[in-house]
Amino acid sequence: MKRRWVQAPGGNLETADSLAQQLNIDKSLAQVLVQRGISTFDEARVYFRPQMSKLHDPFLMKDMDIAVSRIDDAFAMGEKILIYGDYDVDGTTAVALTYGFFSKFTQHIDYYIPDRHKEGYGISVQGIDYASQNGFSLIIALDCGIKSVERIAYANSLNIDFIICDHHLPGDELPAAVAVLDPKRADCPYPFKELAGCGIGFKLAQAYSIRHSLDPGGYEQYIDLVMVSIAADIVPVEDENRILAYHGLIRLNQEPCKGLKALMDIAGKNKDFTLTDVVFVLAPRINAAGRMDHANEAVKMLICRDDAMAREQSLLINLQNTARKTSDQNMTEEALALIDECEILINKKTTVVYHESWNKGVIGIVASRLIERYYRPTVVLTTSNGLLTGSARSVSGFDLYEALLGCEDLLEQFGGHKFAAGLTIKPENIQSFTDRFEEIVASTITEDMLCPEIKIDAELDFNQIDGKFQRIIARMAPFGPSNTAPVFITHNVFLSGKPHVVGIKHLKLTIKQQNSIIFDSIGFGLAEYENLLQPNQPFSVCYTIEENIWKDQRRLQLNIKGIKPEYS
Repeated sequence: MKRRWVQAPGGNLETADSLAQQLNIDKSLAQVLVQRGISTFDEARVYFRPQMSKLHDPFLMKDMDIAVSRIDDAFAMGEKILIYGDYDVDGTTAVALTYGFFSKFTQHIDYYIPDRHKEGYGISVQGIDYASQNGFSLIIALDCGIKSVERIAYANSLNIDFIICDHHLPGDELPAAVAVLDPKRADCPYPFKELAGCGIGFKLAQAYSIRHSLDPGGYEQYIDLVMVSIAADIVPVEDENRILAYHGLIRLNQEPCKGLKALMDIAGKNKDFTLTDVVFVLAPRINAAGRMDHANEAVKMLICRDDAMAREQSLLINLQNTARKTSDQNMTEEALALIDECEILINKKTTVVYHESWNKGVIGIVASRLIERYYRPTVVLTTSNGLLTGSARSVSGFDLYEALLGCEDLLEQFGGHKFAAGLTIKPENIQSFTDRFEEIVASTITEDMLCPEIKIDAELDFNQIDGKFQRIIARMAPFGPSNTAPVFITHNVFLSGKPHVVGIKHLKLTIKQQNSIIFDSIGFGLAEYENLLQPNQPFSVCYTIEENIWKDQRRLQLNIKGIKPEYS
């Protein structure tokens, strides 16, 4: 797939020069920092050394004092509390954290995860009925609930109170819960708006601990779960999320909870985890429980206090992930065939595909796979309880949520954010929705948005790259949205030896500039360039710099994101 190379503006060169001198670093690295809003020594110190003490006061969050007081009342009265959460990684880690923390103070507590296939997303009538039938009078909802106005009203009619801990954008009306913790609500003064759902649960535990002068270690022990949610939910790795991800990775690599440790062992990687590793190694496995069966199994694993039980649960989840991969592959092939067989679909600005037998739990992954082939806003639908239910995914720069908002009258239910959403639609409205969605997207999306881009931070010569340079880059981690690994561009690059394909589509090559050291390089998905690169012919590359570890040997390696022969 063709990609646009977009180089970031150079920024204030005087500021970059000054910062380079203060920090004793390469000017190109100082330029990258300035582009990320870091222009002074003190700002750099905060950035490179994230401190838990810099977390915001949780009581700045609207309704936090009310939520803590309601929990105090529940403990004092011996009320039964139900911890309710979504079935994805963010929801299950949030439930595990909140249940694990508050179960230290009461025995009258349990958790509930809705069945993805039977109940769907968010607060369900079945979940409320379960609470009523089993004597729960307080539900703490995590990663969902902000739009459940009617469901919360129903719970109130049964004398069940709700505390909502959500991070999604509210609708015009807030639910009539006892407390609504959501930094995105218009009247919330909380200074950071981009916490994950598990992060809201963490702030609730932090607030309870502050109110009762408890040891911070009581809630900080769950920071590995918060980090996993940050990685999986693709929230910006800045402000509090950077602090939580940074310290969560330290805990994951040194003293993870038993469930995560067992899952790491079974996955065959149990050290040197990065956020990227969490996204590709741990998150799919945790998600697989809710996709293929029931997300309760993921929560059971995450709250395990016994090594043997943790291993048993992680083995189960790993098997579910294997089944998920098979289902994902088969469904993706079927979806691509549907598109390829229809010329009209190929030439559209959107993809909307439907098959009644597709697994509801896997359609979100299939939507992402389709974007890898056809880079455009995508909706994948299947049948569930007489309706069509779907997952939608967007492309960089395009607001998917706004596009769905324009189709609201055709939808039974929808929710999500700019890049991902879920929706439910009546079968008779599918064609109208497909046409309207295409019309809205076609009229608002730009051609640039329909071509994936590589964002380049700075230009380098290979002679600038050494161990110190890479160590400073490593200290910029954890990398994720809003703090991606720096991408550099180098011109006048030549082959050193013959490139060769590894796997099916990856390119392994060694490259150099004149009078520079030779770098081992890997270009994932770039096998097409094997025969386009010729000896003694210059080309340009954009890449990240990483440390390749093989048999305890560490070497610098360039991870190539794009190649442009200079004669083309």
